[in-house]
Amino acid sequence: MTAPLPNSVRDWFWSRHSNPKSGWSRVPTGAVIVYAVYQRRWRLLTAALLWTAINPILFAPPDTEDAWMTRAVLAERWWLREQDNGTMGLDYPNVCNTGGALASTIALYAAWRRRPVSAAAATLAMSGLKLWWLREIVQQYDKRGPE
Repeated sequence: MTAPLPNSVRDWFWSRHSNPKSGWSRVPTGAVIVYAVYQRRWRLLTAALLWTAINPILFAPPDTEDAWMTRAVLAERWWLREQDNGTMGLDYPNVCNTGGALASTIALYAAWRRRPVSAAAATLAMSGLKLWWLREIVQQYDKRGPE
């Protein structure tokens, strides 16, 4: 069992991850991973996975919370911590993430089997469903009352 991160470390992580450059630069990463599997480019796959791991801490905290992607990251933290929700499930909007996870599995399988149309369609579904989920929780986050 791992010990939970101290609040200061968690706050530091989320503040840096909320930079819109962090969020928007992660959006195409799923497609890069699928492409790397399709092309059997293992160095590219390794780089994309490394990027996924380190991206959230590479950028400075944003100056404002005005950017949509900043609010998306803040909404995700709010959704997980203060609303005590998960990110997967059959309830709305988590069904979007569940569908996205299924789509990513299909995309990777199709890429491995070198089925370009299926891989591309599933990759689009994966990204679209993730952005849909973010849109829904941002709307709820923006409607919340004063903290």
